[in-house]
Amino acid sequence: MASVFTKIISGEIPSYKIHEDDLTITILTIEPIHLGHCLVIPKQEVNHWYDVPEAAYLQVQKNAQKVAKAIKAVTGCSRVLTAAIGFEVQHYHLHLIPAWSMADLNFSKASKRSETEMKEIQEKIRAAL
Repeated sequence: MASVFTKIISGEIPSYKIHEDDLTITILTIEPIHLGHCLVIPKQEVNHWYDVPEAAYLQVQKNAQKVAKAIKAVTGCSRVLTAAIGFEVQHYHLHLIPAWSMADLNFSKASKRSETEMKEIQEKIRAAL
């Protein structure tokens, strides 16, 4: 069965897309810890980060750097934290989380935001790329 990310990549499920290339897609997470919280996802559905083909893995990292700089510029955060957890969706993805302290790496703080807020931050990050 295809993961939710594979369904997003194929267009079956809508998303707030930030960036896309041949190997990866970057989207806003639907339950951000802070506005601007993104996921960088290889298009190939692979469960574990260490099994992702090298070219796709390196592209995830390259795009993470680029998008993180845009997130930092737009949100004014002190850092953009990264996390690759893997329990909630069995398709490798790298979280990019705007943060002002280590306490911001707390997924229990995640919550849905309004469509207006999501579209606004999406537009700002895309413009900063």
